[in-house]
Amino acid sequence: MLNKVLLIGNTTRAIELRYLPSGSAVAKTGIAVNRTWKDKLSGEQKQETMFIDVVIYGKSAEIANQYMLKGKKVLVEGRLVLEQWVDQSGQKRSRHVIVVESFQFLDSKKEGDKPSEPTGDIEYDLENPPIDIDGDCIPFNSG
Repeated sequence: MLNKVLLIGNTTRAIELRYLPSGSAVAKTGIAVNRTWKDKLSGEQKQETMFIDVVIYGKSAEIANQYMLKGKKVLVEGRLVLEQWVDQSGQKRSRHVIVVESFQFLDSKKEGDKPSEPTGDIEYDLENPPIDIDGDCIPFNSG
């Protein structure tokens, strides 16, 4: 079986960076991804935007916190995960998120800009994968 997701979009909010009790960094943000198509009946050009939550672990989370600002165009590669938790009212909740394994900044640099962000892919540390976490352990689970 294969669980692989590739998305290109713009970040929708600043990174939320937290540290687990183990000291491992966890970053959360969202990206907006557009899809454009032509309506077969009307011939009209249509567009939809999807807002997708992403989570980044380890050193990549710290790098994302430093350089992945709101509005930045990024390519993220990862896997789809179902987060489940019980909210404060006792109701079961769930949502799909992308656990990022690598990402790349896609915004072009303007002439005269100093390089301020890393270039190339930031690879997921396969030797130290993130810990599977249930919703109660996530310190900033917004539900």
